[in-house]
Amino acid sequence: MAKYLKEKWFYLLLLAAALALPFIVTDRYIFQLVIMSLIFSIATLSLNLILGYTGQASLAHAGFFGIGAYGVGLMTKAGLSFWLALPLASLFSALVGFLIGLPTLRTRGSYFAIATLCFGVIILIVIGNWVEVTGGHTGLLGIPRPSIGGFEFETQTSQYYLVLAFVLLTLFVMHRLVFSLQGLSFMSIRNNEALAEAVGVNTFATKIISFMTANFFAGMAGGIYASLIGSISPSTASFHHTFNWLVFLLLGGVATLAGPILGAFAIPLLMEYLQFLQDYRLIIFGALLIIVIIYFPRGLMGGIDNLRDRIKKANQRRKAGGKNVVTASGKSHQAV
Repeated sequence: MAKYLKEKWFYLLLLAAALALPFIVTDRYIFQLVIMSLIFSIATLSLNLILGYTGQASLAHAGFFGIGAYGVGLMTKAGLSFWLALPLASLFSALVGFLIGLPTLRTRGSYFAIATLCFGVIILIVIGNWVEVTGGHTGLLGIPRPSIGGFEFETQTSQYYLVLAFVLLTLFVMHRLVFSLQGLSFMSIRNNEALAEAVGVNTFATKIISFMTANFFAGMAGGIYASLIGSISPSTASFHHTFNWLVFLLLGGVATLAGPILGAFAIPLLMEYLQFLQDYRLIIFGALLIIVIIYFPRGLMGGIDNLRDRIKKANQRRKAGGKNVVTASGKSHQAV
């Protein structure tokens, strides 16, 4: 009970800090980076579902992000409300994921990664060349910002709270999904797909569900991005975004819920503060990536969890050290 109360207060403290952030960060440029990090944390969380919990390395994630962005951009420019366009674009992204997943999810390992990378490139090419719909390489301009009841999300503070609400929604859904029977099915496939299939898990259907859910939230992140930026181009669906989110996930912590958010915030801000090093900052970033992969295979959150477990075990040993233990011979000695 005490542990539950401690965790509850910790999460409430984090939420209070998130709500107070607009009053703490006064630099408009840094605050814009924070908003972008929130959007990218949704995309990284969705990538974490298919990669971290299901064990399928999808490299088409930016393509679905782009589908969501263009879906919301086209529908809102046509006069549809953002609040209708966003779920519709997200569902369309999930539908495209279903169609792509039918052939690709029958492959495994590196074959699946290569297949999804190819589909991601195809999506990028289609967006860049379908001039009549997407605007080609010029992109879409003048995408209206979200509004509700006559209130438009024009200021950075209002946009921050809007994105924060979607991040909390994503976290809630991911938490309920991961800590459910369906989540256990995802993890069983990640740990041993053959064994999961042998005990009765429909591995193909389970992977389809994970893939579609991940693509739904990737499309949602793209739709939010398009509506807040106000203009998009084919680079929105570039596979470079996928690799950035993959790095955020690896450094933040694979198969954790806090890791993707930590990575999506820490890495862009770190790279921004290292701007004065110019190209040399990439060397530092590469060295950091190598160190984390070698010494913290589960990322920064995995390292924090390991440190917490060590402290807990050390406290348990210290408490046990003062207790007398009675041996079989009837003699007592101090517990080690």
